[in-house]
Amino acid sequence: MPKTRTPYPRAFREQMIALVRSGRTPEELAKEFEPTAQTILN
Repeated sequence: MPKTRTPYPRAFREQMIALVRSGRTPEELAKEFEPTAQTILN
């Protein structure tokens, strides 16, 4: 059985989207927050 985690809260996902749209890179956000850059891109 694959390892899964609970989905990120909606407010957190919206915050990530807003930060990327404001010019932050997924790589920068991955260093500051838990998700990987690929997760943020998805």
